[in-house]
Amino acid sequence: MKSSSSFTKNNKNRISNVAALLITTSLAGQVLGFLRTKLVNANFPTIGPHSTDAYFAAFNVPDLFFYTIAAGALGVAFMPVLADRLSKNDRKGMWELSNSLMNFLAILMFIVGLIILVFANPLIRYIVAPGLSPVQRHTAAEIMRFISFDPFLFMMSGILNASQQALGRFFFYAIAPLFYNFSIIVSIYIFKNNIGLVGLGVGALIGAVLQLIVVMFGLWKLGYSWKPRISWNNKDFKVILKNLPPRSLDQGMDQIESIVETHVASGLGSGNITYYNNAYILSTAPILLIGTAISTAAFPRLNNRLSINRPDLFRKDFLMVVRAMIWISAPLVVLCYFCRGYLARMIYDHGSPQIAAVFGFLTISIFFNIMYAIISRWFYAQKDTKTPMFVSIFIIALNIVLAITLSTPSNYGVEGLAMAQSIVAVVQVVILSVIMLYRDHKLFDKDFWSGLGRIASVTGFSVIASFIMISLYPLGIHDRGVLTLGGKLSFITFVTFLVHILVSALFDLEEVRPVIDRLRKIVLNPVKIDF
Repeated sequence: MKSSSSFTKNNKNRISNVAALLITTSLAGQVLGFLRTKLVNANFPTIGPHSTDAYFAAFNVPDLFFYTIAAGALGVAFMPVLADRLSKNDRKGMWELSNSLMNFLAILMFIVGLIILVFANPLIRYIVAPGLSPVQRHTAAEIMRFISFDPFLFMMSGILNASQQALGRFFFYAIAPLFYNFSIIVSIYIFKNNIGLVGLGVGALIGAVLQLIVVMFGLWKLGYSWKPRISWNNKDFKVILKNLPPRSLDQGMDQIESIVETHVASGLGSGNITYYNNAYILSTAPILLIGTAISTAAFPRLNNRLSINRPDLFRKDFLMVVRAMIWISAPLVVLCYFCRGYLARMIYDHGSPQIAAVFGFLTISIFFNIMYAIISRWFYAQKDTKTPMFVSIFIIALNIVLAITLSTPSNYGVEGLAMAQSIVAVVQVVILSVIMLYRDHKLFDKDFWSGLGRIASVTGFSVIASFIMISLYPLGIHDRGVLTLGGKLSFITFVTFLVHILVSALFDLEEVRPVIDRLRKIVLNPVKIDF
């Protein structure tokens, strides 16, 4: 029988290995997503009748319906029930649930796709971006029509992904999004000289199809077979349907925020939708890279802890993941703030003070949205989707008020949207943390706060290191390209993270030990040479 220490070590290794896979592929995906946006900026105008404002506006409504209807069921409303089935070794029941949910949502998402397809023009004109010119609105509506059934395709990919994650298979889930981004990149060069921006909608549709095909390869030898029926009387299916509306509303709140921000930005003048979306894309990269990747890797384990009735191990694993995410994200947020000008120049070749300014205000939201990724899963693992929903309702209301107030031309303009994002991100995490502590008084113990204090101290050294490096290697007016701009940014990043790791080792933080052990193996392990 394995000892508890051995089991804990294996558990940590399991989470770290999956997290490493997801972080690696997420990094590749973010690089492709970054490159996609950079190439869109480089090949299409930012201002004028054919500006990229139309491209960014077109995705708002399809994303809203996907996250509200489909994504609400994926992972957090679906996976805890799958975990219960697997704890009873009931794979047949798990696949029955997957089939039922997929068939149910397929009907809903197909209807949604038809609605978007038919009403694309009024959706753009009256809801998403009324400030666009007639030509821009027409282009945005055309793009929206091409991607109207993307939520349907993403839904199927998502349910199959959730089932594979529950069984511990993460590879195809991790690589599938790469094909989506790659398809849009290819479409830039195929269509830019004929149908222009509208061709990006074609690329997005093809990418969604490719993503689903890749996910389906992950079903190999898992025993899955599709059946055209919905098990309405299945008890667990009823549980999923019960948990779906709160989670759906919670997810939808974020997309409502996005629509409100696009609506407001469209009234601030041509180019502002593009400026804000470029900065927002920069901010989502670390959130997805750290917050989504690590919390996704840890979520099945957290579900399992509660399925076997071990709340003590659930608490221990949760705090371990939270501390690791704070330790990793702290230097990254520091770099994002100090290097905001470098990053804005990377994504927008001509340089944009607006993008850099907006991104600077969004750096606060980066940290707190990373924290939200794991904190929300504390509730979802306990099948509580209502609490995050109610908090999100308050947050979206607060964000709308702040966005409208702060973004007026007499206040901060488009930067006000970023200020509102950061304020509500802080408030959301604080409220949920207080609720967690109220429900579990032992959650944040002395060891946690002590570790948090040491991480904060280490981060102070990272701030100093980053400030010194940008002073030594400032952003020049003519800095462009991978060699000059990328070289400076890479060197600043390397030194900042090196200082963070070394000082963490000096403070004996447990989060740095796996990194030090890995480096020690690489440097000190002998290399076998066959003669």
